[in-house]
Amino acid sequence: MQVLRDWQPELIVVAAFGQILRQEVLDLPPYGCLNVHGSLLPRWRGAAPLQAAILNGDTETGITIMRMDAGVDTGPLLSQRSLPIRPDETAASLSSVMAELGARLLLETLPAYLAGSLQPQPQDESLATYAPMLQKEAGRLDFHLPAIQLERRVRAFNPWPSAYTFYQEQLLKVHRARAVVGEGGVPGTRLVIQGVPAVACTEGLLVLDEVQPAGKKPMPGRIFLQGARAWVST
Repeated sequence: MQVLRDWQPELIVVAAFGQILRQEVLDLPPYGCLNVHGSLLPRWRGAAPLQAAILNGDTETGITIMRMDAGVDTGPLLSQRSLPIRPDETAASLSSVMAELGARLLLETLPAYLAGSLQPQPQDESLATYAPMLQKEAGRLDFHLPAIQLERRVRAFNPWPSAYTFYQEQLLKVHRARAVVGEGGVPGTRLVIQGVPAVACTEGLLVLDEVQPAGKKPMPGRIFLQGARAWVST
């Protein structure tokens, strides 16, 4: 804290910081502390907003520049910029786009804010949703869920914590997958669809386009099948 005092900052900016700043830090700079947040607040406050947007099938997300207070992403808003979420978007690809958008929006926002012509506006608490920190076990695919939900989970958890299942008692990461909507089967039943591994879900099938067996590099699903002779359930 003394180091911060010695610097005498007029403004502090954080992005993907992952911690709540203490009140003495929030009060230190005359212009306060700003956060570059990866959602259109008040939707998806918290540590994993990009992943939450994909998991919940949102069609758009965006960047919010906000002035921080003692809560978790509850401070007043300065500016926002939206962008669409593509049907094949992963957390990795979305993060890259959002980082560039956030940098641009921050540079556009700061001059007016520092000049006093842009005033922070309170959030609408009735619209607030929360995106909690991800846990590694959240990546395990539960085939009792509809295939479309699992396809979103694969995209949301790429690159971390990574979606996964098990094959012959070994971890099998799933990096790319697509849902075949329709009637499912016995959840967890392994199939081959047009030369690609698939798994039956309660609703539809999940086709595994890219997987990573334990101790190996990522590979296309059809290549994986060449060494997975016991893939089809019997």
